[in-house]
Amino acid sequence: MKSKFFITTPIYYINDVPHIGHTCTTVAADILARFHRQLEDEVFFLTGTDEHGQKVAEVAEKQGISPQEYCDQIAPRFEEAWKNLNISFDFFIRTTDPRHEKVVVELLEKIYQNGDVYKDKYEGYYCIGCESFKTETELVDGHCPLHPAAQTVKKSEDNWFFKLSKYVPKLIELIEDEKTNYIFPEGKRKEVLAKLKAGVNDISISRENVEWGIPLPWEKSHTIYVWI
Repeated sequence: MKSKFFITTPIYYINDVPHIGHTCTTVAADILARFHRQLEDEVFFLTGTDEHGQKVAEVAEKQGISPQEYCDQIAPRFEEAWKNLNISFDFFIRTTDPRHEKVVVELLEKIYQNGDVYKDKYEGYYCIGCESFKTETELVDGHCPLHPAAQTVKKSEDNWFFKLSKYVPKLIELIEDEKTNYIFPEGKRKEVLAKLKAGVNDISISRENVEWGIPLPWEKSHTIYVWI
């Protein structure tokens, strides 16, 4: 019986043009997709671009164009690069694609109706490079280790949170069932279980002060921050 495989690269952030790091990851995914096609498995291989967020808006402003105009200039360079390298992707997704935005809004509305989100105040050190909050223990001399040249700013804002902690027991149950084989190799399965059992925080899914993004359907002054 043929197996089904969904293979995806990261959805690349387009605050700059594609580089060798993007290429390395994409080629690795392409090798995996071609391998499973050789086995006659059913494969869907996705790649694309992540086009929202504060960094994109800032780069566009520096160039004197709108964020959408900037995205429309840069995203095709990623797709063209993969075509030039004969990457065998089945679909190239852009997060500004109306089809993507529609699905995101529908998903968030279902989560909201299910009571799986709540509003709370988020306080911490905000790294513009990561576009996320950091705890003091994550900083090195007051800076994000991933973006040491960027200043982190202590700020407080209202965010909407997804109740990830609510689902931890079920996640542990599923991952501990060795018959499911959801995570492999075995070392990674144990690593994920250890992190879940140590406790996880609920996930911030909105930003109050980032305009370039998909509006949160039930509070349009917020934009959607992260995938769930």
